[in-house]
Amino acid sequence: MNPDRIAMSQRDRDILTVLKPVLDGHRSQAEAARLLGKSTRQVRRLVARLKDEGDAGLIHKLRDRPSNRRMKTATKCNILSFYKEHLQGFGPTLAAETLAEEGLHVSAETLRRWLTAEGLWQPTPRRDTHRSRRPRRACFGELIPLDASIHDWTEGRGETMALSAMIDDATGRVLARFAPAETTDAYFELLGRWLRAHGRPVALYSDKKTVFRVPPAEGRDTPPSQFGRACEELGITLIFAHSPQAKGRVERFFGTAQDRWVKQMRRAGITTIAEANALLTRTLLPHFNRHFTVAPAEPSDAHRPWLHREHDLRAILCPQQPRVVSNDYVVRVEGRLLQLARPALPGLRGGVVLVESRRDGTLAIRFQGRYLRFQEITARPAATPPPRRRREPSASPPHRPAPDHPWRTPSPPPKNG
Repeated sequence: MNPDRIAMSQRDRDILTVLKPVLDGHRSQAEAARLLGKSTRQVRRLVARLKDEGDAGLIHKLRDRPSNRRMKTATKCNILSFYKEHLQGFGPTLAAETLAEEGLHVSAETLRRWLTAEGLWQPTPRRDTHRSRRPRRACFGELIPLDASIHDWTEGRGETMALSAMIDDATGRVLARFAPAETTDAYFELLGRWLRAHGRPVALYSDKKTVFRVPPAEGRDTPPSQFGRACEELGITLIFAHSPQAKGRVERFFGTAQDRWVKQMRRAGITTIAEANALLTRTLLPHFNRHFTVAPAEPSDAHRPWLHREHDLRAILCPQQPRVVSNDYVVRVEGRLLQLARPALPGLRGGVVLVESRRDGTLAIRFQGRYLRFQEITARPAATPPPRRRREPSASPPHRPAPDHPWRTPSPPPKNG
């Protein structure tokens, strides 16, 4: 090695480039401090070392010297010896934990470097998992991702609203509706519109919100959610995504809608949900489907034929609650008492009926596939206690004892006996 050559890092060379003009008098120390991000006092020290030692004065004094915080050689040898005797095949992390139990404390990273240098551990190279965009499904109606976007769609001008959307995976065709919030009722309305327009798709692709999936409980089976139950009755498979990236097509649609539709709603002066849905139907959805949909890979339509007779959307797309019939054939629903009409079917008393809270505000009661007639029992008004009689004030003045009344006579003092 040539003793006249000095090994300098790129950082040292950059500092030297800034300080050389200071030595020549072409740059002030304050300007050099600003360029290097150091204090003026530190620049003065560097300039003094540069004058006394030359370019080598900028090299850190601890270079090629062992760290002052290094572990003692004897301790290192004890740790490596213990590892060779008792911990062969242990990974650095597990070995560090085991050594700590034996009173030999060393960090996992330090132990990893020691074991690698001794050839006792071979690091396993880790590669990033390659991810690629999932190809589109081949047929229209084969897979329909759906989700909702809670966003300031009116930019603070009007009502708070959420946009529920379904987008066909093969073509990118979108159906969307605004609602006050992301609820089961909003998804029921959206799904009903899709069913009436196109038929029953093969599968829906959603996240794991409680609208679509009841969280599993340990030790017992969990029933499907109201939306999941409706999909089962319609013969639609409900697939759950494990991450937002998995349903990227509908997420990218929301990004486009939050940019384009918010501005168009601003131009139209939209402030209410009704106005927003009218603009959706009239302008936004036709424009989007005309410009952003693509032709499917296969021309066939995967939607099943139109709904069969047993597919009553009013009954399917609504919350259904099981209720037990009392001995007097009364069903209690949310504080309301519903008296079932005759005839008394076998097994009805004490049996379980399904109460359908339909979206039009009506109720329907079903027992073993048969709808029952009923009437609501009017609650008897609570008995009110009789009003308390108020004592009329007397016209005569109140009675007062006479001045010589015994009550006014003081008691005699006790006798000393």
